[in-house]
Amino acid sequence: MAKIKTNDTVTVISGRDKGKRGKVTEVRPKEHRLVVQGVNERKRHVSRNSARGALQAGIVTFDAPIDVSNVMLVCTQCNQPTRVGFQINPDGRKVRVCKHCGQAITDGK
Repeated sequence: MAKIKTNDTVTVISGRDKGKRGKVTEVRPKEHRLVVQGVNERKRHVSRNSARGALQAGIVTFDAPIDVSNVMLVCTQCNQPTRVGFQINPDGRKVRVCKHCGQAITDGK
């Protein structure tokens, strides 16, 4: 089970975007990276015929992937950046748990 999933809210703990919060839009587990909305924004000059599928030439801004180790999950209950633990419920399901308040972290859907 992954500690950070799509639609979770995370805060950046290191790098030039330190302190920013955003929603995870894409997770790339094989690369150990994720894309966070509004964090690590990059600009690329594109032509109309580029492989990015741009309909108009110009400068395109996009969110580049960031390493998973540079972010912390924000707990849905206590609204604090936290480490993530795991617990098995009585019904046999494995759930993510906040290390601060001990509550189960609900999916951000």
